[in-house]
Amino acid sequence: MPHVIIEYTANVEADARIPELMRVLNDVLIGYADVFPIGGIRTRALRLDQYRMADGAEDDAFIHVTFRIKAGRRKAVTGPICAAMFAAMRTHLDDVFARRYLGLTLELVEFDAHGFHVENNVHARFARAAEPQ
Repeated sequence: MPHVIIEYTANVEADARIPELMRVLNDVLIGYADVFPIGGIRTRALRLDQYRMADGAEDDAFIHVTFRIKAGRRKAVTGPICAAMFAAMRTHLDDVFARRYLGLTLELVEFDAHGFHVENNVHARFARAAEPQ
């Protein structure tokens, strides 16, 4: 945990450098390893070929990031993390905003504890790496 889902319109794919944006967001979350163990971070990007933005009169684009986490963390913790993610996204996309119309959003969604099940042994790799040699 957490999951980062980047939805982006096909017309912004090259300009937005999506693989790099994924790295940027992962790097932000790695900086909060005390809140989110590194082995639980999952980031994916979904290109949207069918979309309509605003009135459809221009070649408008959007990027929407859904940040999904397990329920129960305080807003005092998640608020600054969301702000850091959005700031990193905005910095990454500065040049895109200068060249074209772009809508950028970040949404925090909490998994319902009753409907969420997980098993992940990736954490063990990071625990081994932290052990003294």
